[in-house]
Amino acid sequence: MPTTDRAIRIGGAAGFLGDSATSTPQLLRAGVDYLVYDYLAEATMSVLARAMRRRPEAGYARDFTERIFGPNLAELVATGTKVVTNAGGMNPRACRERMQQLAAEQGLEVRIALVEGDDLRPRLEELAATGVREMSTGAPLPDPDAVLSANAYLGAFPIAEALRAGADVVLTGRVVDSALTLGPLVHEFGWGPGDHDLLAAGSLAGHVIECGAQATGGLFTDWEQVPDWAHIGYPIAECHADGRFVVTKPEGTGGLCTPATVTEQILYEIEDPQRYTLPDVVCDFAQVEVTSAGEDRVEVTGVRGRAPTSTYKVCLTHEDGYRSIVVSPVVGRDAARKAERQAAAVIERTEEMLADSGYPPYRAHRIEALGAEASYGPHARARDTREVACRISVEHEQRDALEPFLREVNSPVTSMSVGSTGWYGSPPTTSPVVRVASFLLDKAHVTAEVSLGEDTWSAVVPTHGGFDPAEITRPTVETATTGSQATTTVPLIAVAHGRSGDKGDGFNIGIIARRPEQLPVLRAVLTEEAVAAHLRHEFNDPDRARVVRYELPGLHALNFVFAEALGGGQFASLRMDPLAKGKAQQLLDMEVTVPAWAVEDAATG
Repeated sequence: MPTTDRAIRIGGAAGFLGDSATSTPQLLRAGVDYLVYDYLAEATMSVLARAMRRRPEAGYARDFTERIFGPNLAELVATGTKVVTNAGGMNPRACRERMQQLAAEQGLEVRIALVEGDDLRPRLEELAATGVREMSTGAPLPDPDAVLSANAYLGAFPIAEALRAGADVVLTGRVVDSALTLGPLVHEFGWGPGDHDLLAAGSLAGHVIECGAQATGGLFTDWEQVPDWAHIGYPIAECHADGRFVVTKPEGTGGLCTPATVTEQILYEIEDPQRYTLPDVVCDFAQVEVTSAGEDRVEVTGVRGRAPTSTYKVCLTHEDGYRSIVVSPVVGRDAARKAERQAAAVIERTEEMLADSGYPPYRAHRIEALGAEASYGPHARARDTREVACRISVEHEQRDALEPFLREVNSPVTSMSVGSTGWYGSPPTTSPVVRVASFLLDKAHVTAEVSLGEDTWSAVVPTHGGFDPAEITRPTVETATTGSQATTTVPLIAVAHGRSGDKGDGFNIGIIARRPEQLPVLRAVLTEEAVAAHLRHEFNDPDRARVVRYELPGLHALNFVFAEALGGGQFASLRMDPLAKGKAQQLLDMEVTVPAWAVEDAATG
């Protein structure tokens, strides 16, 4: 039963390690009950793990302790605003120790609870012996000696227990991003493990605000409509006990909060929208609706929930070889062709050097003429540009094998293309290739622990699951036929907007109709085959290009999922866009033939 009938206001104050420090003061001025800070992308775990290898007291988000917690602590205490964050990263105890030190320096008392149990590094050999496999590829787990991090994605109920015990701050390691918001709502409203629709609603609220200002105009397709990026407002979710929530932002801030900006964020980094699997619930977004509830206020309703699975997702990051990347500008007529030719010459020359020294060739290499629309592949329209920055990337199993590349990459400045200026910025270096592997682990084999003050206890987390994929009913959606109607050919952006994001070695593109009646038109022109063909150049193996399309009729949207299309993803990819931030922009440039009525008086947001 709900313990309060008022709306709980939760501010999304950070979406990644390095997000702006301007969010916290504006959200505190606006008045919120909780601030949540999400810092932990998969690759971020590897960064923190490597930092901890160098210094055992490191491994947490110092952005949070030094730029957020310390400078804003007095105001947090004065307003009674509670904080929930995964800033603990790989070392929550060291993070809490630093926070307590900062509080003592200011003469303030803060009750900081820890949620632990996600770090499975000590159990890697045990887990490997069970025969668990990578969930996407079926490959065995990597060598434990190469693993940097191994963390289970914990859920919201341990966070709720910490708040119920009186914590002012709940500091976690790896939890699923949306749990930072769901935990406070479980605590405030008394939601239980069986309240699947409510848990799904709270999870969706968390998903909307977990990336900070992406919900309030950041990365919005119609970017020119968004005022004052310099002072963009961060999102606030006003959540009710019945699952309804309104997304808004602090008054007087920049940015934009509309049904379109919120819908784009709902589609960010999802796969099957009817099987959005979290530790506490499986969410169904197919019939979610977003409506305007006033200026910069958007109400979200219609999410459905099902029983969770009996497993946690576990994410490992591990080192697998080395890479070097250099950016070399070239100026003048035919800049792109000149840059690509000399980059290929450098790779040819250094591979010959490798062979002479007994090394195998590069495991991978990539040449991208930035400024000549390299990411657009065959659809590039700027090949005749007179200025490019050529990005040359190489990868090898052995660090020493990249030394010839580091020495030779600057040689073209006097011996190859006219207009070469030499490498740009700091001298090129070598860094490890970091890959991500994921597997499923029975919840009964993971214990989430909560500690506050002198007390430590095991959190009560249901482990039986119960999710049945047969319960999913796919929506029936109309597809338009042109018949004898007048048609016109336009870029897709004329009738849709979209958002893309990475999913391991793949990505998704969510496409939203600008008007509800345009959805059948989008279904007709954006078949799986047409989308796969248009972006065929993005796949690791173009001959295996495959796209899966999902329906979200409540949002008048389609979601396209691309597998094996990011060159390994994140720190394993040699591509200039390993996080897939620009993929929706590429698809929105696709020429589509649609009924003329679909573009007449088209709304632009």
